[in-house]
Amino acid sequence: MFKNYEELKNYVDSEGIKIIDFKVVTLDGKWNHLSIPSERLNNQLFIDGIGFDGSSYGYSSVENSDMCFIPDYTTAFVDTYCSAPTLSMLANIYTVGSSEERYSGDPRYIAEKAKKCLKDLNIADTFSIAPEFEFYIFDHAAFEVKHEHQEVTIDSKEAYWNSNVGENNNGYKVPFQNGYHMSLPHDLNNDLRSAMILKLEEMGIRVKYHHHEVGAAGQLEIEVELDEMLHMADATMMAKYLIRNESVLHGKTATFMPKPLYNEAGSGMHIHMLLEKNGENIFYDENGYSKLSDKALYFIGGVLKHSKALLGFTNPSTNSYKRLIPGFEAPVSICFATGNRSSVIRIPGYIKDPKKRRFEFRPSDATCNPYLAYSAILMAGIDGIINKIDPTKEGFGPYDVNVFDLPEEEKNKIKALPTSLEEALKELDKDHDFLLRENVFTEDFIKNWINHKYNNDCKRVNNIPSPIEFELYYDL
Repeated sequence: MFKNYEELKNYVDSEGIKIIDFKVVTLDGKWNHLSIPSERLNNQLFIDGIGFDGSSYGYSSVENSDMCFIPDYTTAFVDTYCSAPTLSMLANIYTVGSSEERYSGDPRYIAEKAKKCLKDLNIADTFSIAPEFEFYIFDHAAFEVKHEHQEVTIDSKEAYWNSNVGENNNGYKVPFQNGYHMSLPHDLNNDLRSAMILKLEEMGIRVKYHHHEVGAAGQLEIEVELDEMLHMADATMMAKYLIRNESVLHGKTATFMPKPLYNEAGSGMHIHMLLEKNGENIFYDENGYSKLSDKALYFIGGVLKHSKALLGFTNPSTNSYKRLIPGFEAPVSICFATGNRSSVIRIPGYIKDPKKRRFEFRPSDATCNPYLAYSAILMAGIDGIINKIDPTKEGFGPYDVNVFDLPEEEKNKIKALPTSLEEALKELDKDHDFLLRENVFTEDFIKNWINHKYNNDCKRVNNIPSPIEFELYYDL
């Protein structure tokens, strides 16, 4: 938003800004924030930064947790969800001590290093991506985990299970698993989605379209246009922030959980991608398979070869693997194809424009830290291009059929993605050399990530009984 401190200060004074807010991404991919009165704004903040406890963000141990963040005024935006006039901006994380320098594990810095790696290797100038945001809007969500009590209660006014509600029932309910592109009056969240996309456009995030998704209990999708990777990682954080806060303003609640409802459609975050050099899409080739170039296919080869490890970053929640179930649309087959939604890599058949010819990575979901997920995918693709990993020679396809309809012998040739977060983290532990190129990721960061996710996610979830286990085993 601003090119220098003077522009920032003039805006604060002229627009009557009262609060300056700083947002810092945690290891898990959330925004934490800290605010100051606008009277405390000064140029030294952008030199010395503000100290914080890195261990509370997941980045370091308690005994070595002093860090600081330095705001990036180019990312500033007016936060309309605050009552007082508030200008917010993202911040970069620095180490403290004898010399202050960028913290190697800052997710924004990792994305910057991945961008630089791409350019330094002279492969391309820009990695452009476009995520599809799938999420649920509920009217009520309550949950509790105690020693003696575990409970989740969810409700959606438009859901089929409310078809026999006695009061204020107009009869328009979305049938089970039949919400895809559902129209008014069934689509109760249409106006809310419109409010969301108008906010996104105001923030410079270009929206392709929005619609109701398959899930009958308020599953929605907003798809955005392609943009440069780091900017889109920032935009992904912003999109989740806007969607959640706009939902609250409308008396509802939004979740990006991959599988919040039993037996309902899961929510993913498919990631479309292409590489550009000198303004040209280097993934396009009129004569290539599905009009893709050799470099595009090598990129696919790298992503598929490392896909099991990638899930440690692109699907980093235990809930992620309740969505990735074989036999449904969820992509669990490590292969590529044109128009095939059951494959890890899908080439959309409807894209005719050479400038936009691309493919999508389908397993990922929005519980990821977008800076880490996007960077890891890019590094896998770079590895594929450098080592000329041919996806066909590697046995990844193309499979332009529903892989679940193949004969058993053929089906068994296709490898499957991990079925749990614990398995994905083990794969990442075994296969991460491709992430270390030019110190984009570091051994220490990957080790910390694996330990953090295992102890805070896998271990905690594995230790808690669930209601289905009582149904299965209580009387055995």
